[in-house]
Amino acid sequence: MKTGSAFALLLALAVIAAAPPASADDTPSFAGQDAELMRLDNGVVIEGRDIDTPDGYTSGFRLIAGYSPFQLPRLDLAAEFSYRQSDEVPTRLGEQQLLINSVSVGGSLMAGVRIGRLGLYAKSGVAGWEGDAVMPRDALNTAGTTRVTGLGARLQFERVVSRLELEEFDAPDMAHLNLLTASLHIPF
Repeated sequence: MKTGSAFALLLALAVIAAAPPASADDTPSFAGQDAELMRLDNGVVIEGRDIDTPDGYTSGFRLIAGYSPFQLPRLDLAAEFSYRQSDEVPTRLGEQQLLINSVSVGGSLMAGVRIGRLGLYAKSGVAGWEGDAVMPRDALNTAGTTRVTGLGARLQFERVVSRLELEEFDAPDMAHLNLLTASLHIPF
């Protein structure tokens, strides 16, 4: 890393750290858009969201249960359960063109930290999947388990929330589930 780049990174971290401290009731670092979260009396936060990929092949849902320890109010810990269903995804097996239907169920552990207005988080888990060829019929029936990893960032100014998340499945047959998503939520 060049000296100028390192200095810019340190300056950016100093500006973020100078932001007002996060309190225990702030939105967790992994939370989605500025939506209502279910907060239980014991401090657990539950969030659910739909999954729809931009290409239209995959849909499903996520359920996240998280907790911020009272002794460490800037730390967020969570568990995520996800279900994805993909219909007629075009792919290749060697030289053969295929359309595949697949179903994936997975679970991940997440950890995040809030630094002022910035929230950073990472997740790691496993997903089981099953796929079958639609065309040509019965050309490929596969199933397996794969590792899931991800990184994300959430930045909030007043009511404006921006998010960036990368999620990767470590299986070539499930490459269509790899996602890089970005969002900007401006309520008015």
